[in-house]
Amino acid sequence: MPDVGDFVTATLAVDPHDGTTTAATLLVTRPDGTTLVPVVSSTDGGATWTAPVTYTQAGVWRLSWTVTGTGASVEHQLVSVAPAPGVVPVGARVYATTTQLAEYLGAAPPLDAARLLLEASRLLDSNFLRAAVYDVDVLGMPTDSLVIAAFAEAVCAQVAFWGEVGEETDVSGPLQGVAIGSVQLQYGAGDNRSGPSYYAPRLVRALESIPSDKLRFLASSGGW
Repeated sequence: MPDVGDFVTATLAVDPHDGTTTAATLLVTRPDGTTLVPVVSSTDGGATWTAPVTYTQAGVWRLSWTVTGTGASVEHQLVSVAPAPGVVPVGARVYATTTQLAEYLGAAPPLDAARLLLEASRLLDSNFLRAAVYDVDVLGMPTDSLVIAAFAEAVCAQVAFWGEVGEETDVSGPLQGVAIGSVQLQYGAGDNRSGPSYYAPRLVRALESIPSDKLRFLASSGGW
């Protein structure tokens, strides 16, 4: 599977063919729907056609070949392109770096550390901070040094927790029944909802360490 930034030579074999009438063109459709028409060439009398393509976006690309003359046909190829490894989506809020994670673990972080930190940050936002009030910048990132440090510790703790119990433990639903100091957070209801055991205990303790004048919650117990 190619990654974003990979340069490839798209190739089409044509049979039957002849060097006089066979011709081919390539229409490349990017994942965002825009298109390009690369230069197509053949060096063996029309049996094989090639074109340079650089994958600039993650997602599914469609390569549509049109052959005219001998061997006339239309062929479509779908190519799945992965994001560049370790790249965080533009605008995503991530509360810790892979360096901070390595320091927290006291060991080399996993190769997918950037993705795990992003997922842990999203978990923190959606399951703990929806009812929270704290100072932020224009990008929504915390500005107080204590809050910044605590959020970093929280997401690192969650990634470490996933390393022990498996990331799949996070799929059961939103937060239900976690206490942070005197505040009781209860999002959702029912037996199929996730409980505190799905979150790293050290994540909760990191949030508890933040002074109440720097982080407070608008909602206490009850449905969300």
